[in-house]
Amino acid sequence: MTKLSVNINKFATIRNARGANNPDLLKVAADCEEFGAQGITVHPRPDERHIRYQDVYDLAPRLKTEFNIEGRPEPGFMKLVLSVKPAQCTLVPDALEAITSNSGWDTIANASLLKEIITELKRNGIRTSLFVDPNELMVEGAAATGADRIELYTEPYALGFKKNRLSAIAPYKNAARLAAELGMGVNAGHDLDLENLKYFYTEIPELLEVSIGHALVCDALYLGLENTIRLYRNQLEPS
Repeated sequence: MTKLSVNINKFATIRNARGANNPDLLKVAADCEEFGAQGITVHPRPDERHIRYQDVYDLAPRLKTEFNIEGRPEPGFMKLVLSVKPAQCTLVPDALEAITSNSGWDTIANASLLKEIITELKRNGIRTSLFVDPNELMVEGAAATGADRIELYTEPYALGFKKNRLSAIAPYKNAARLAAELGMGVNAGHDLDLENLKYFYTEIPELLEVSIGHALVCDALYLGLENTIRLYRNQLEPS
């Protein structure tokens, strides 16, 4: 089974726009779980422009599904993760000025840093995932760090899907196959939506989890949150 983890960052962005607590993230997360989400993802950033560190502390004891915390492994982020001890920590090489994640790790150049961080996370019982491009050298580098999983950065796939889905999916199939051969699980995320998710799922049998936020929230504006989560779950079922 490929799990759907709902990234609730965008709900926090809406809340922060007015400075109050509407929407209530605790209720949003609980509703997502009730409607069928099999995990909740957050990506706190140092400027707390959407998810705040306090949100993470508040969410952790209330969730019934897997909690996935994404982010750049800076000291404040690591302190948060080691305190909360989520099921999974996804390490992302975000630049401070980045609007959203836009590239995977260079797992070779950053091997020493990643090995040290992953060792600490695994010592605390936290499953580790590295955000990587569908590049076989980077996948090999991820395995060498001791990561449990990789998360494939899927924006290039989403951009190429409408033009030529066969060429768009090809590097992802190769990367996922290699990851499995090297003993790592495979996650994916970024710009996956109701149009391109089914094909990705069908072509990547190694896929364990997708993390989807922006597209899902946009669809929910028209379709409703419960219906939208059901539709995304349907994309992750065998035909």
